[in-house]
Amino acid sequence: MSEINALFRNRIGLSETEPVTFESLGMVLDKTASRIPFENGCILQKNMSSITKDYLRTKMLVKKEGGLCYELNSLFYFFLIENGFQAVLTRGVVYKPATQQFLTIGRTHVTILLTHEGKTYVIDTGFGGNLPLQPVPLTGETISSRNGEFRVKQAATEYGNYVLEMKLAYKDTEWRIGYAFDSNKPVTNVSEFDEIQEIIANHAESPFNKTPLLTRFTNTGTITLTDSSFTQWVDGRMSKEQIDSERFKELRQQHFGINQ
Repeated sequence: MSEINALFRNRIGLSETEPVTFESLGMVLDKTASRIPFENGCILQKNMSSITKDYLRTKMLVKKEGGLCYELNSLFYFFLIENGFQAVLTRGVVYKPATQQFLTIGRTHVTILLTHEGKTYVIDTGFGGNLPLQPVPLTGETISSRNGEFRVKQAATEYGNYVLEMKLAYKDTEWRIGYAFDSNKPVTNVSEFDEIQEIIANHAESPFNKTPLLTRFTNTGTITLTDSSFTQWVDGRMSKEQIDSERFKELRQQHFGINQ
């Protein structure tokens, strides 16, 4: 068993002997979303390194930090490959519902395309609280999980040939776009994501280089922490606490295991 596989299983609470099959991927994705947070600490601290397999292993499996899409999905991609799956990484552009347009900072989202028995699926562990928690086929079929309904539609845009759409549980009444991606442009080396990291860290319009954001799934919903609030979704009910910097540090340690 390779080092990423063993460490990844340990991080998410999955036995080293349990086979990971296509049918069990939903369970694995759920565990991953609950144990490895989406968070931007390294970006804010300007504590970044080149994206390599070893860097991802050390950051998220040894130091037990979280990461952003290009880190979380790259790590999960390596885990999939080591468990015998056929997968590639690809880049996409996130849609911003508030302005009803795609982000203008470029192809900064990273997602996984997995092929199983001749069908291709989106697998995403790096989209904050918007995770499908199940493989979503590129056929347009709607997939349901505890986080809502998800589908991938063929749509020729300047950003790619498909869009992921979602209707989040308790939050959305209509379908909305998550991001567009191009299935014809696989990423051949994760070092390409250094460019994404550079944009995320330094671009004026980057959503992740201004204030802290940490989110992960729980057994009953999600928790999200910023420097000014702590939001919990429990069985479809939301509660929000306004916080100060001391409370932020306390909650970050308590709920995310991060104290830098």
